Amino acid sequence: MKNRKPFGHLDQHKRDRIACLYEEGHFQKDIAKIIKIDPSTVSRELRRLKRRNVYDPESAQRNADAKRRSSKWKGMQIEADPNLRTHIIAELKAKRSPDEIAGRMKKERRPSRVGKDAIYDWLYSSRGQRYAKYLCTKRRKPKPHKHTPKREMIPNRIPLDQRSKTRSLTHAQGDTFVSPKHSKSTASVAAVCTERENLLVLRKLDDLKPAHMQEAVKDVCAVIDIDTLTFDNGIENKNHEQFGVPTYFCDPHSPWQKPHIENNIGLVRRWFLPKGTDLTDVTQERLDEIAAVLNGKYRRSLGYRSALEAASARGILKEKAVYREGS
Repeated sequence: MKNRKPFGHLDQHKRDRIACLYEEGHFQKDIAKIIKIDPSTVSRELRRLKRRNVYDPESAQRNADAKRRSSKWKGMQIEADPNLRTHIIAELKAKRSPDEIAGRMKKERRPSRVGKDAIYDWLYSSRGQRYAKYLCTKRRKPKPHKHTPKREMIPNRIPLDQRSKTRSLTHAQGDTFVSPKHSKSTASVAAVCTERENLLVLRKLDDLKPAHMQEAVKDVCAVIDIDTLTFDNGIENKNHEQFGVPTYFCDPHSPWQKPHIENNIGLVRRWFLPKGTDLTDVTQERLDEIAAVLNGKYRRSLGYRSALEAASARGILKEKAVYREGS
């Protein structure tokens, strides 16, 4: 069986070329060969739209657009089939939703059926709108969609694989955890820890606005001498160029690229602030106490030293450090 040629509508450019070649006296077969369309297309175009032996491409395009707009209308398939229309109306009166009606027709393999979107289109059109009163919502037109805000991106984002692998540098990882949605609280916590020593610093945030995150990171850098930071792609890190420390970013949806901070946040959640805790009433003093406990743990990875001992030995704690031994 011979394959059917792909079909496409003529556009204004092709119609202009047909008019130009036709006025120059070219045969229809030659015009079709030049434009790479079927000769019958050229023949029908000239026969239908030629007036007084003159072909006007702009008028032809307007007529074609108008015809295409009116070729299909909402609810056309339902209105064209009286049995289908009667069945849908009866089901609507029986308090069936368009999804139920369409699904049942598909299950029963009815020879004439439509999908739920087609039923909704018909109900919202002038021809079927009087039956919209049988919907549960009684809505006579589509529900307006809320304006979707433009997604913000982190400017000048530097991927993690470009970070220096020099071990003499103090690399740190950061992340945030927030209050549960049902609490309607914007309170959150910024957490930063060093990779080698696992020294943890927690800072309370009123919300995740980039300006507040910027202040928290600067406060952390006043406590620990950090050379680089690694964060995820949260929009709270939008002001990373003002952190005062070179900042690198994990790949999207790749929390394993910053395992140290993920582990420390897991410990905070498991022992002190379980998931679902409203962080509104958690004070900075309480966060300092939690960090002091975790920084005092003897870790196998540090030769059973605490993170505070390892950081002190390396000399990365600054004078303003608040985590002293025994605090």
